[in-house]
Amino acid sequence: MRNRKEKWLAFLMVCPSIIAVAIFVYGFIGWTTRVSFSAWQGMTPDYSFVGLKNYIDLFVDNLRFQIDLKNTLIFTGIFVFGTLLLGLITALLLDQGLKGEGIFRSLYIFPMAISYIVTGVVWRWLMNPAQGSRVSGLNLLFQTLHLDFLINKWTSTPEWGIAFLAIPAIWQLSGYTMAMYLAGLRAIPDELREAARVDGANEFEIFRYIILPLLRPVTLSAMIILGHMSLKTFDLVIATGGKQLVLDMPSINMWQSTFDGLQYGSGAAISILLLLSTAILIIPYLIFSLRTEVRQ
Repeated sequence: MRNRKEKWLAFLMVCPSIIAVAIFVYGFIGWTTRVSFSAWQGMTPDYSFVGLKNYIDLFVDNLRFQIDLKNTLIFTGIFVFGTLLLGLITALLLDQGLKGEGIFRSLYIFPMAISYIVTGVVWRWLMNPAQGSRVSGLNLLFQTLHLDFLINKWTSTPEWGIAFLAIPAIWQLSGYTMAMYLAGLRAIPDELREAARVDGANEFEIFRYIILPLLRPVTLSAMIILGHMSLKTFDLVIATGGKQLVLDMPSINMWQSTFDGLQYGSGAAISILLLLSTAILIIPYLIFSLRTEVRQ
């Protein structure tokens, strides 16, 4: 009787959260899905069912959305690879027992606490494309050091603007991957490395055949988290480069289509595609993690 009462009490305690999530998360997802299948354009709601027309138009007739997809792939690839690589290198350095490790680790993780807006404003100045008498930021540094061949237009470059945009994102989140890799390195028993050395393995072979395979779960986790973060990038793009077509992303397209262009059906379709993209990354990882925990 007592256990039953405790179960009901626990259910009543979490019931408000369940109701709030059901309404403000899944309820809005359902409503957005309904709008994505409608002909709603303009201030007056129009829920006339048009099927997959909004989705088909995005991939067939919407050149901007096709540019968004290309930019997303470039940004995600550079961002994820750069963040993983820089995080792994710094974690390996810290794992050597350097003096002042705690201070360096704190300083390196600190950018995670800064909002994307603040990061974007700082890096907008650093990557200011102005030249000549108005030069500033990194271009001014290169000019002072007589490295004029490095001076460029940064995020205003038509071909590589989106690639340069990944630099502030890597700077902000490489500390996160560093912390994950460092925890993974500290969890590897020293006995494995000593046994490999006794068998004649050098440090590179130990890293390649022992450390890297044992860090695969950490790498997978970091890739999933960073990948889904890159899909919903919005504030960093706006704060760093503004509304430029060369820096356009699906999230910005969704905002402008919905609230600037009043094309609610098209904007809702983009948001649902972003949701599905995130789910494709997150759900398999969650299933894999749950199965791993059950086996253990």
